[in-house]
Amino acid sequence: MTTNDVQVEGRSCAVFQRTLERVGQRWSGAVLFAAVGGARRFGEYRRTVEGISDRMLALRLKELERDGFIVREVIPSTPVQVLYRPTPAGAELIAALQPLGDWGHKHLAALPERESNRP
Repeated sequence: MTTNDVQVEGRSCAVFQRTLERVGQRWSGAVLFAAVGGARRFGEYRRTVEGISDRMLALRLKELERDGFIVREVIPSTPVQVLYRPTPAGAELIAALQPLGDWGHKHLAALPERESNRP
């Protein structure tokens, strides 16, 4: 089976699905896109990702770190600083997701939000 000259196989579909499950959790994409600017402190992420709670942000950062998309760096200073930045794999993923964001701006911006579909 082909789609626009791209070979689609069962294995490819499974990898695609796993990828979407990793980055498709609520807030994960927003946190990743907030990492575009490079290393950021927790508070900078909180201000950039509007509406996310501290607890959810901490959870998503830990998951993105576990998955190898974000690296956590502790800078021993007074006070101690903790920075989160994208890994090379995370930067690649952000670049790969950018066209999806562009598509959303083009096609979804005009659609009304449906509160009943939110998790």
